[in-house]
Amino acid sequence: MRRLFNKIRKNSRSPEDGIFFEKITKILGFEPIELRYYKKAFTHRSTNKVDEKGNPFNYERLEFLGDAMLGSVIAAHLYNEVPSGDEGYLTKMRSKIVSREHLNELGRDFNLLQFVESKINSNQFGENIHGNLFEAFIGAIYLDRGFTYCEKFIQNKIIKQYVDIAKLEGKVISYKSLIIEWCQKEKMSFFFDFVEDNGIEGQKYFGVKLLIDQKIIARARATSKKKAEEKASQRAYFALQEKISKK
Repeated sequence: MRRLFNKIRKNSRSPEDGIFFEKITKILGFEPIELRYYKKAFTHRSTNKVDEKGNPFNYERLEFLGDAMLGSVIAAHLYNEVPSGDEGYLTKMRSKIVSREHLNELGRDFNLLQFVESKINSNQFGENIHGNLFEAFIGAIYLDRGFTYCEKFIQNKIIKQYVDIAKLEGKVISYKSLIIEWCQKEKMSFFFDFVEDNGIEGQKYFGVKLLIDQKIIARARATSKKKAEEKASQRAYFALQEKISKK
């Protein structure tokens, strides 16, 4: 009876929905039941859509839900796989797995950008669109098929293929945090000195100097203060790597 119901539903879809269904099924490894959740997961806020109650219809709430699902499944995996890891270790490892950089990589690998409905050109999206879509996609799976299927997808498509605990242990997800932690441990002062410029490209940039114990260690320039800090911190890390590694 269920198979007959699914067949009727499948035949009643529009050609466009049929293509979307096939592509989503290929990524999931199982058939979705309610395509509306997945469509919402790829609806950008620029469409200005609202639901029947007047609430914004876009992926942002699903992004929140997907983040929670990812965190819980990955936390359980780490808890079981690393029985010797304390709370600090497990928290740090989970942060590496769900880092923005890693989520962006997953979103790109699954080519989720192909599904986005938006009123702005894709080249106007920031880099984090890939990770945001991936989290929303996870949220859609949870609403469509429940926790069991959501956990199954995360285990099979993410943890088994992307999570190598040994490699992750040595991976740096924030050079800024690493530099700050080292400075605090060594009781050294640190300071990011910013200057704003428009550059020859006509776009606003932020130049930064990273000073440690009042000495300039690294310089960087980026389109945001956060990016400039991270870039300068990475350069400082490589400049001071020998000293940091000894500690």
